[in-house]
Amino acid sequence: MPGPSPGLHRALLGLWAALGLGLFGLSVVAQEPFWADLQPRVALVERGGSLWLNCSTNCPRPERGGLETSLRRNGTQRGLRWLARQLVDIREPETQPVCFFRCARRTLQARGLIRTFQRPDRVELVPLPAWQPVGENFTLSCRVPGAGPRGSLTLTLLRGARELIRRSFSGEPPRARGAVLTATVLARREDHGANFSCRAELDLRPHGLGLFENSSAPRELRTFALPPEPPRLAAPRLLEVGSEGPVSCAMDGLFPASEAEVYLALGDQRLSPDVTLEGDALMATATATASAEQEGARQLVCNVTLGGESRETQENVTVYSFPEPLLTLSEPNAPEGKMVTVTCAAGARALVTLDGIPAAVPGQPAQLQLNATENDDRRGFFCDATLEVDGETLRKNESAELRVLYAPRLDDSGCPRSWTWPEGPEQTLRCEARGNPEPSVHCARPDGGAVLALGLLGPVTRALAGTYHCTATNVQGQAVKDVTLTVEYAPALDSVGCPERITWLEGTEASLSCVAHGVPPPNVNCVRSGEARVVEGTLRVVREHAGTYRCEATNARGSAAKNVAVTVEYGPSFEEVSCPSNWTWVEGSGQLFSCEVDGKPEPSVECVGSGGTSEGALLPLAPPDPGPRAPQIPRELAPGTYICNATNQHGSVVKMVTVSAESPPQMDESTCPSHQTWLEGADAAALACSARGRPSPQVLCSREGAPRPQRLRVSRQDAGIYRCLATNAHGTDARIVTVGVEYRPVVAELAASPPGGVRPGGNFTLTCRAEAWPPAQISWRAPPGALNIGLSSNNSTLSVAGAMGSHGGEYECAATNAHGRHTRRITVRVAGPWLWVAVSGAAGGAALLAAGAGLAFYVQSTACKKGEYNVQEAESSGEAVCLNGAGAGAGGGGGAEGETEAVGTAEAPAGGEVFAIQLTSA
Repeated sequence: MPGPSPGLHRALLGLWAALGLGLFGLSVVAQEPFWADLQPRVALVERGGSLWLNCSTNCPRPERGGLETSLRRNGTQRGLRWLARQLVDIREPETQPVCFFRCARRTLQARGLIRTFQRPDRVELVPLPAWQPVGENFTLSCRVPGAGPRGSLTLTLLRGARELIRRSFSGEPPRARGAVLTATVLARREDHGANFSCRAELDLRPHGLGLFENSSAPRELRTFALPPEPPRLAAPRLLEVGSEGPVSCAMDGLFPASEAEVYLALGDQRLSPDVTLEGDALMATATATASAEQEGARQLVCNVTLGGESRETQENVTVYSFPEPLLTLSEPNAPEGKMVTVTCAAGARALVTLDGIPAAVPGQPAQLQLNATENDDRRGFFCDATLEVDGETLRKNESAELRVLYAPRLDDSGCPRSWTWPEGPEQTLRCEARGNPEPSVHCARPDGGAVLALGLLGPVTRALAGTYHCTATNVQGQAVKDVTLTVEYAPALDSVGCPERITWLEGTEASLSCVAHGVPPPNVNCVRSGEARVVEGTLRVVREHAGTYRCEATNARGSAAKNVAVTVEYGPSFEEVSCPSNWTWVEGSGQLFSCEVDGKPEPSVECVGSGGTSEGALLPLAPPDPGPRAPQIPRELAPGTYICNATNQHGSVVKMVTVSAESPPQMDESTCPSHQTWLEGADAAALACSARGRPSPQVLCSREGAPRPQRLRVSRQDAGIYRCLATNAHGTDARIVTVGVEYRPVVAELAASPPGGVRPGGNFTLTCRAEAWPPAQISWRAPPGALNIGLSSNNSTLSVAGAMGSHGGEYECAATNAHGRHTRRITVRVAGPWLWVAVSGAAGGAALLAAGAGLAFYVQSTACKKGEYNVQEAESSGEAVCLNGAGAGAGGGGGAEGETEAVGTAEAPAGGEVFAIQLTSA
């Protein structure tokens, strides 16, 4: 019997080495020192809150143990190797509890750290000044007492929702509490009425807690601007007793002007001003009334107050007394020839003047005497009084009128001998006489006819024209006068003197005349529309005389105009432009033959076929004015010669018209199929498209999108959408054609997976991909004797499971369509039996032995990693080693992992080694 191979000896030596390493690791674990642990080691608790601490050890039989702290305790739970205690009402910023156990004459300790935090419950913003001048700085100060730790605090000063300044206190000592943030801000107009506030944020999210926020109550800032200049005060310098004077006080540059207060006073009298605002300007107006008690010099004061500051202006006002002067007439209503005395008097200090003649000294009256005449009637007398006050001369006056009684007088100025009135509008008919008392006037016709209603508003008619006898009477006598009344009125054109329509016949003589009525007699002129020359005399009538004439009658009272339509009639005639001798009818165009004939009245036209296919047929004519009763448009029209006859009451005329028929282009499936197929490699040719129409249409086809390049033979790139356009003189017709290009098959790809050789019993797949249109049919040819071959639904994939030697050899893929066939071959090799032993290192055998020895440790370490270990459950087991990570040293960093692929290769992840042994039969 042969001995073991050298490879087997090396494998056994590796196993014994691994056992030795495992025993050495167990001895190291047995000598690991004991420890004490405190959980949680670091804690953050809200001030006044509570916390459970767990103190434990891995000592098998500790002598004693405890938890040292200065904090209040509420409850305790114990076990052999652990102690749990609840701490309550924790208020110290920072404390360090100590967990200890006595074990084997040694004291085991573990220190913890407990810190407290306090939410920003109080956020205070120092009160702002009642008023803050614009352009000056003020201080914003925010206090957050007790909140902390300060290093987690952030304070923000806000104007409304906008941040002014933001400060984080990171880096402050952990025991620091509370914070203050101060900022200096320049006051602006926009800050008036703005709310300022402070926001505090305590961010404990890095410690596993949340973000605590709080804000102060908003404080409103009131800013103001008050210029250093005093207000402008406007008031009368002098004010008469019993009179009122306007007072105004203005100031610019105020902000906010609506908050300003105005004080106005005249002496001891406070005024009630009306205040108006316009932007930053203020205007206060009031009325000052002077009393007799205030006579003399008084002070007018205007004071403007804003933001606790004031500006003031003072002016002097003199109050005085100046009575009205007195003007008297000895006899206000004096008969003609009577003597009248006029007297002017005023106060003791006033100097009076009567009609420009002053009194001798101030305080004395002025007098004037006269003999009353007609010219003195309604004569006015003027009394003027002057008074010197505070260097200014004041003036007052009084007037009076003298009435003189005298007999009536009828002058041409008040009652003219000849009256001319316009007809129509209402007039007030007047014949006025002078006299005092005022005379009464009566006007009537001498024959006892019509009477004029003088002084009353009434309409003026032609019946009022004539001569009237007017008499003026009062208590002093009477006056008589004859007057003539003329009533004028505008021209009128009626149908009798100027008819609206006139008809002339071409070639005859005629004249255009219009007669108008009016006072004074009107002048009549007739002008043709668009021309300036006046039509006069007798005319030889031609067609150009037809049209509209404007006849206008004019006099001093106005004008009248009238349009006169002149029609010139004549026999019918044909024009080539309006009725052509040759006409082409286009099928489907909806057109009718237009034959317009010149003639007055409008001639009737009829066209009848003469000879050939049009014999006796009526040619439909287009109406001169299209309407709802237009003639029916024919579908077909017989070409040929037609005779057109035009007739009216002045004669008739005939014309011959030649009619031909044509049609626009038309394409359909029969002349231009919508789907056409080309073969790749064939001679390039144009699309098979034609069109019907007269004249014969031209057809052009172009590809949509990118244009088709010029080639001698058809390419696959020629496939696409083509647009064919047929055109002749009567229009176009378009058609969309889809062109498909078919081509012979080509096996583009034949690949094996996996590539290279295949082991016996392995699997492989062959994939065949062909390009063809229409799509190719795939077929395979396998080596003789190859069994258990699978094909996909479309034959594109050939697969073999459990390869044998018979599966090795050449495989052929064939692609076939209507235009040809193409094949491609591939060779598959199946390897024979073999024996291979690979040892990647002596440590591989050791790993096999170490796997059994470390099984229990793997289960234990897995539980430790998942956090499933509990101190109380581990009192009698070795799992306490996991609490401080001592077991990791015994495990030694984990074993190497490897994966064997189907092709017999081994791949190892980074950082490890792989040991693979593959045995096959000889």
